[in-house]
Amino acid sequence: MPIEIENVTYTYMPLTPFERTALRNVSLTIEEGSFTAIAGHTGSGKSTLVQHLNGLLHPTTGRVMVDGADLAAKGKAAKNARCCVGMVFQYPEHQLFEETVAADIAFGPKNMELAEDEIDKRVRDAMEFVDLDYEKYHSVSPFQLSGGQMRRVAIAGVVALKPKYLVLDEPTAGLDPQGRERLLKKIVQLHKKEKVTIVFVSHNMDDIARVADQVVFMNQGEMILKDIPQRAFFEEEKLQAAGLSAPQLVKLLKGLRANGLDVETAAFTVEKGVENILAALRRKRNAD
Repeated sequence: MPIEIENVTYTYMPLTPFERTALRNVSLTIEEGSFTAIAGHTGSGKSTLVQHLNGLLHPTTGRVMVDGADLAAKGKAAKNARCCVGMVFQYPEHQLFEETVAADIAFGPKNMELAEDEIDKRVRDAMEFVDLDYEKYHSVSPFQLSGGQMRRVAIAGVVALKPKYLVLDEPTAGLDPQGRERLLKKIVQLHKKEKVTIVFVSHNMDDIARVADQVVFMNQGEMILKDIPQRAFFEEEKLQAAGLSAPQLVKLLKGLRANGLDVETAAFTVEKGVENILAALRRKRNAD
């Protein structure tokens, strides 16, 4: 079943001098098994929106449904639905609190009252997922690690829960290019192999273009676009309104086209871009 966001408005500190409406009448369906990217400028409401997906925040008006259960309701169905959604925050290293890496990752599975052997397996599998060697790091304090390693431990702690839906708020921010590439590949692998529904918040259009099958643009608390990447990144006015720009490869291909090369601009991987350029050059050669 999908996640249904129905006419959600959210106001911080209502009826005070600091009242601020962060979301305005947002409606969105996130289909089970999809990879949805949410993008927008700082303050656009994207982080506030995803915090509604596991009940951290409840709408001022409207409702959020996960597997048919209203997350703001009381009772077992709502509790189970909230547990289906794993959340990795924008600064996941702030989620760490246990004395060792293994203990931190095991915290969630222990609260699920799993058997010890299953907890151990999940810890090992999650550490492998984020490329942290178990023998080297399991007994180390997470606070002795680098910032990038701390981030991977926090992500492992959520992955160990085996959520049906995984929400990632800027998971690659601050990572070096190689670290970002490895993590993106792992997220895509999790999505495809385990059929986990991914909600991916990012301002990096190149990353989004490579991984998402649905793109959402946010601007000043409103959803201004929801579409597939092949169309979304060519909505120039909405990109600009959201404080975004097209992926670098799309910009390159558009530039070539503007300078007379009849090249197809819808390409989001280097391989596809090269293919389109070579095809355009062959057409040009044959025409000449």
